[in-house]
Amino acid sequence: MLNKAQIRYCLDTFEEMFPEAECELTHKNSFELLIAVVLSAQATDALVNKVTPGLFEKYKTPEDYVNVSLEELEQDIRRIGLYRSKAKNIQKLSRTMLEKFNGQVPQTKAELESLAGVGRKTANVVASVAFKEPAIAVDTHVERVSKRLGICRYKDSVLEVEKTLMRKIPKEEWSDTHHRMIFFGRYHCKAKNPNCPECPLLFLCREGQKRKRKEEKLMQ
Repeated sequence: MLNKAQIRYCLDTFEEMFPEAECELTHKNSFELLIAVVLSAQATDALVNKVTPGLFEKYKTPEDYVNVSLEELEQDIRRIGLYRSKAKNIQKLSRTMLEKFNGQVPQTKAELESLAGVGRKTANVVASVAFKEPAIAVDTHVERVSKRLGICRYKDSVLEVEKTLMRKIPKEEWSDTHHRMIFFGRYHCKAKNPNCPECPLLFLCREGQKRKRKEEKLMQ
């Protein structure tokens, strides 16, 4: 496991590599962000960004989503995986927003999680990006990078990873670090083909060192 100084080095490296890292889901307001994050579950941001321009042109308010048939909404998002369940959740969350939150996106994580299709990760993303609340949303990239480097344990659950990162990273850096770790995992430390040979963190990375030793054995 990495110590405090080593984690600080990782955070500084993430910043050097991806200083402008930010949410890549296309959106103009908190409601569009909420819908985009719900759609992004088990789907890539790139695919969601292909669907949402037309979707957001057609649906601008919670009322718009509630006032169409479920079948029509399904057709509008059918290119995205799990589109049937996501369409149901979007209509449900829109109805809840109208009934309980005056048609506005709630700003607290607890209220966000009361919406259909909104789990802890989605609530953290919306709270952080839309409302500037410090948060670390643990997606597959953040989880993978945390465990490969040794910031967290391999056996940690997603919630344990989140709590560990919140404990080991300064609160004022949570949101920026979340985005930088996503970029690091998405564009550098990829799931199948991590760029270990050119990684500035290779000397610290337990997973990278394992891969390096395997390659050295194969070359002997």
